[in-house]
Amino acid sequence: MREVVEAALKAADVSYDEPRPGAFLAKLPGQHKLATMTWLIVGEQALHIEAFFCRQPDENHTEFYRWLLGKNGGMYAVHFSLDAVGDVYLVGRLPLSAITEDEIDRVLGCVLTYSDEWFDRALELGFASSIRREWEWRVKRGESLANLQAFARFADPDRP
Repeated sequence: MREVVEAALKAADVSYDEPRPGAFLAKLPGQHKLATMTWLIVGEQALHIEAFFCRQPDENHTEFYRWLLGKNGGMYAVHFSLDAVGDVYLVGRLPLSAITEDEIDRVLGCVLTYSDEWFDRALELGFASSIRREWEWRVKRGESLANLQAFARFADPDRP
C-alpha cells in the first residue's frame, strides 16, 4: 500500500517527505491558507489522514465549534476534530481495500479544499480581535496588509 500512496503523491506533483516507511507528510499549497501539511499514514488495516487546520480559537468558541460541526456532515473522507489542547485538525481513516491512486488524489483534493476554502471564515469566527489588533499594528508601523485583505471588511476601521 505504501507504493500506491507514493505513486499518487508523485502523480499529483505534491511535495512530500517519508520520515518513516509508510508515513508520508505531504505539503498541499493553497491560496487562503498558504500550505496544509497532511499526514498519510499506512496502518495495518487503514490509511490514517491528518492535517492541521488551525489552533484553538481565542474567542467566540460556541459559534466557532458550531460552524465546524455544521461542516462535518457534508465532508468526504475527513472531518474536523480537536486535539487535547483544542487545536483543530482534519482527520479520517479509510480501509486499505479502498485505497487507489485515484482515491488518494480525491482525499488530498478534499483536504485542500476544506482547509483552504474554509480557513478565512474560521479565522474570522475564532480570531477576529487578534486580526483587528494585527491590522492596527501593521498600519501604525507602515507594514504590508496584503495577507490580511480577506479580513478588511471587519478589520479595517476606515472601511465603510
